[in-house]
Amino acid sequence: MNSTTDIISLINFLSLVISIGTFGILYIISLQPMKRSRTRGEKAWEESKQYRMIGGFLELVSVINIILWIWFPLPAIGDWKISEQFWVGIVIGVFILVPCVSIMTKGMIDAGSESLAPSQENEMYGGIYKYIRHPQTIGEFPIYVALAFMVNSWFLVFFATICIIIYIPIMIYYEEKDLVLRFGDKYREYQKTTGALFPKFRK
Repeated sequence: MNSTTDIISLINFLSLVISIGTFGILYIISLQPMKRSRTRGEKAWEESKQYRMIGGFLELVSVINIILWIWFPLPAIGDWKISEQFWVGIVIGVFILVPCVSIMTKGMIDAGSESLAPSQENEMYGGIYKYIRHPQTIGEFPIYVALAFMVNSWFLVFFATICIIIYIPIMIYYEEKDLVLRFGDKYREYQKTTGALFPKFRK
């Protein structure tokens, strides 16, 4: 690889890390409007919407970075392909992508405006949320793993998986602390009866 390509590859990877990291921080902040309203007042709710919009843009940047990996992988990683047949990764990626997008979309529909713009007036929602507390999370984040398979990179598969394993418990912790502040005992009871990411099997 020539030096120009190496530099582009490094910039692309740094952009991926920065966009994912910044998205993660902003999204966690956006999940705490109730707590932040104690110091920010009503502005906290509008700010949550703004943080989520910025986060959405950063997610788009990270997806572009992953796609660019096809042409600009990190030189230090070498030829760490999933398969010499590019279609193998695509098939695996689609197999992950389809159910994840379906769950995420269902979660967004059932959450309504709360997905983008949290509001103190919104009630706890139903639909898929009767079975799992965080359907958008279990639907959205594995999409990164699917994309990593689709660009034929074991490195990105492991990178995405590690990020997800670390980030999701932190995100759920802060989100649910705020939801308990917002809904009180009603949400505590909901936590006992409903699984966070997978349904609870009831006797």
